[in-house]
Amino acid sequence: MTNAAALRSKKLQEQKARKERNEQQLELSIQEVAAAQSPWTRIRDWWLPEQSILFDRVLLWLALGLLTFGFVMVSSASFPIAERLTDNPFHFVVRHCMYLVLGVALLATVIQIPSDWWFKGSGVLLLGALASLILVLIVGHEVNGARRWIKIGPMTLQVAELAKLFFVVYLGSYLARRIDLVQENLREFIKPLVVLFFFAVLLLMQPDFGSLAVMVSIVVGMLFLAGARLWQFFAIMIVLAFGLTLLIIKEPYRMQRVTSFLDPWQDPFGSGYQLTQSLMAFGRGDWFGQGLGNSIQKLQYLPEAHTDFIMAVVGEELGFIGIVAVLLAVFGIVIRALLIGRRGLQIDQRFGAFVAYGIGIWFAFQALVNIGAAAGMLPTKGLTLPLVSYGGTSLLISCVALGLLLRIDYEIRVASVKVAPRSGVRRRRAST
Repeated sequence: MTNAAALRSKKLQEQKARKERNEQQLELSIQEVAAAQSPWTRIRDWWLPEQSILFDRVLLWLALGLLTFGFVMVSSASFPIAERLTDNPFHFVVRHCMYLVLGVALLATVIQIPSDWWFKGSGVLLLGALASLILVLIVGHEVNGARRWIKIGPMTLQVAELAKLFFVVYLGSYLARRIDLVQENLREFIKPLVVLFFFAVLLLMQPDFGSLAVMVSIVVGMLFLAGARLWQFFAIMIVLAFGLTLLIIKEPYRMQRVTSFLDPWQDPFGSGYQLTQSLMAFGRGDWFGQGLGNSIQKLQYLPEAHTDFIMAVVGEELGFIGIVAVLLAVFGIVIRALLIGRRGLQIDQRFGAFVAYGIGIWFAFQALVNIGAAAGMLPTKGLTLPLVSYGGTSLLISCVALGLLLRIDYEIRVASVKVAPRSGVRRRRAST
């Protein structure tokens, strides 16, 4: 009996100890889950790219968020001018909604097109871009002395936006095919600059100095990321800076923009009028803004409030917090594009990688110029804010670029999944 009682007591103690260990493990598991579900951890997991999904959900949600935000802000900023020009306050809202639906449809369509199609057709697309720039000089629609648009039924196509996309595709295919020669051979390094020269001549004949500045930034950025030699890079920077300075000095209106940007209050009702009104809008916004729809500057005081200077309306209505949110969203898209490019180079998908780099540089520079011009930090260039400003062609081409970027990301993810098992098989075979 004594032995049986001792055995039972020992069993009870073991059960109690096992129960305590299980409770401790459960408590540790709960703590680990709680730590894993902390806000910072969730944000980190949401931001980092995952290989388990076949598309970049962060990029997609940022793009859709900016498109929605842009629709709200265009609606708010365009009511006064639409009523004055057309007696219909919803004129620009309806047109922007039409372009928005068409842009999302194009995005969904481009995602289905393999990037190899763009690679093989890059030469044809480049010739198409050059032909469209020539065509607009012949049959283009002129507005305020600039011939940049071709009317197609109820729509107006700005061919410079199309040229930006096709130029990025061409330059991506060129670098994918000749990256080694570009790094070693000066002749191969200069070839893209020759193509840029033809685009520059046609763009300056419109004239469209802003689009030319965007294409110059794309060329410089992509050649730098392709590994061009530093002396070549600095040489092209010096030549481009000298050329841009000459272009600014040559045309009186460009020089006037530069001087008014330096001191807009010198002529607040003339050359500095637009910038002074924009600065007043930012000043009224303060930290949290006057509230959505409560902008005063959009009441026909600030020209182009719904296009080039929409950030001034954002600043006035939503304040500094609204501006920071837009900046984070735009440059979040840029960072995702650069990450896609880096992962593409890691698995030797050069075309997709360089196109992703080009789209990232394009969006970053255009957003920087648009916001900088509205804030009085850069001269006015007439560039829209991607995915936010009113502008049919700009919105459509931005959606096409995002669709191409998502397709490249999808193909990189699929290729990464295919490559990983093979490398594992090789390692196992080597070990055996």
